[in-house]
Amino acid sequence: MTVCAIEPAAGREDGAGRAGCAITADGCYAARLALAGDSLFPERWTLDGPEPYAVPLPGNQPEEPGTEVQPLSDGRVLIHRPVDGRHAFSLLYPAGPGTGELPLGAVECPEEETRLRLLPPAPDGRRAYALAVGPRSAAVWLVAGGAFGPERVAEVPGRCSGGVWLDRAGRMLALDREAGGCTKAVVVDLGRGGEVSPLLQIADGSDDRVLLADPDSGLLLIRSDAPSPGRDRLGWGVLGSTLPVRFPECLRLPDCTVTPFAVQPGQMLTPEGCAVALRVDGALGSWVGVWRPAERRVRHVPAPAGWLTGTGLWTADGALRLPYANRSVPCGVAVLRVPGQERRAEGLDVRPPVGLPVTADDGEPCAAGGESVVRPGELPHPAGPTVSLHPPEPSSAPRPVPLQQAPLGRLVTK
Repeated sequence: MTVCAIEPAAGREDGAGRAGCAITADGCYAARLALAGDSLFPERWTLDGPEPYAVPLPGNQPEEPGTEVQPLSDGRVLIHRPVDGRHAFSLLYPAGPGTGELPLGAVECPEEETRLRLLPPAPDGRRAYALAVGPRSAAVWLVAGGAFGPERVAEVPGRCSGGVWLDRAGRMLALDREAGGCTKAVVVDLGRGGEVSPLLQIADGSDDRVLLADPDSGLLLIRSDAPSPGRDRLGWGVLGSTLPVRFPECLRLPDCTVTPFAVQPGQMLTPEGCAVALRVDGALGSWVGVWRPAERRVRHVPAPAGWLTGTGLWTADGALRLPYANRSVPCGVAVLRVPGQERRAEGLDVRPPVGLPVTADDGEPCAAGGESVVRPGELPHPAGPTVSLHPPEPSSAPRPVPLQQAPLGRLVTK
């Protein structure tokens, strides 16, 4: 019997480390593997009450480092364990002084090179999916919320990575598929038997990945080497739009990896106004960046001590909630408020970390300390992909607009 390898969760392909916890799409619950001495155990956080609190969910023995956990909207926690050559899934829940466990079944991987990991929490909070990636194809598994245990719901040719939900129903899943020596984002329609359609193609030979999407506004965060061959850059576009993808100069931070991890919801038809939370990893450690497409600057904010790195959630009214745990606060949520140009925080010092600039690319100094001006650069080949939230029939699907054919009339470098 072959054992699948375990691939770490968020931050696999872009250089960022593993995310500190998983949060439900509605922001009510989080789950993580916590440490008790040298042992790992699952822990559920309740985030929608007056004060956050944690409930430990230890099993009969400590968990292995490759174990994954993910909360559901009903308060139960999905756990993924490699057991006896299989990937076993169970639901954990508080049961008096102990932990209740409901086994869901297991997934076996036929090929030794296959890797299996949980996909990000589904938008409806009732289901959970896993991605099994082999050398020639990838399979999407429904591992919680089905009728009869784990169920294969899609087969995607090619080696896949990533995983971003594009709609509130949890039907449209974006994956980054490697084929022909480059990586392109595709959309998998789980409501149509796993039908695969192109989602993002900027240039024939470019690597184009989807990092994050907001269904309300259509804002799409991508990483591509199209504007700077051989060097990945962070960009943004709008689902369903044929306008160019923009690659803001202010998101280019020397010797740092910048990864978006949360987008402000509820901004209907106004993607430029959505606040985006960025995880910034550099020589000084990890911290938080805040940026809006309509602004030409990134505001750098020190993360709270013990931040569950790379995790957080925006509220519709512009509050960024960052979970953290340290010796004095075992379960805490720092709240950063950035409505428009204002900056107020609850539990956070909003001054830039020592040595970190507030970067701007509008040619004018920022108001905060640590000023640094980065002037806009010309994009040699602006990108204009065609992305569709609901792909049409394959026979009538529009071809993605290649980089060299992108419309230039409304191009701005923000």
